[in-house]
Amino acid sequence: MKYYPVFLDLHGKKAVVIGGGGVAERKVRTLVKAGALVKLISPDITNALEKLKKRGLLIHIKRHYQKGDLKNALIVIAGTSSVRINQKIAQDAKHLINVIDNPSEGNFIAPSLVKRGPLTIAISSEGTSPAVAKLIRKEIESIYGQEFIRYFEFLRTMRTKALNEIKDNKERKEFLKSLASKKIFDTVRKKNTSSLMKQIRKEFFKRSTAS
Repeated sequence: MKYYPVFLDLHGKKAVVIGGGGVAERKVRTLVKAGALVKLISPDITNALEKLKKRGLLIHIKRHYQKGDLKNALIVIAGTSSVRINQKIAQDAKHLINVIDNPSEGNFIAPSLVKRGPLTIAISSEGTSPAVAKLIRKEIESIYGQEFIRYFEFLRTMRTKALNEIKDNKERKEFLKSLASKKIFDTVRKKNTSSLMKQIRKEFFKRSTAS
């Protein structure tokens, strides 16, 4: 295994992105969603990045990269059009560094993602074929459609309630196990989520009162 798969908590952590094009835009969006404090360095940025700037979701330094720009950054994305500058950024970075057009220059790569509410599925071919990773992502997206967002949000709520309110250990384990099955997922795919959640709430009430 070439890379160690991990999910990072970037909330409140400093992230520096150098470059203002379309790929940098996608990286910035993901970092913002993760709660990172994003500093963007580029003479020019896309319209979408400009909108994020106006909303106060990033700090934009309107110039080229300079030594010292990475101070206190936990994560760095190098996405300029210059191979030489990207190499310099990679050399200066102290922690996590991703070089968009040349991953081998950095120490991590960003996987292709499928996001359904609290569920995140990451796909990587370790740089062998981004096209294959993208195709697999699309297949997974078709298996876990948007209808799963509501169920996974509900699942998170019910798990918390079960841990707090079902006192009997065996009853709690059985209930939590019952929340994940092929039958349930098939019901969600048929978009019968409301009736399913009603049944689960009834089962939860029965087990919580019994314990």
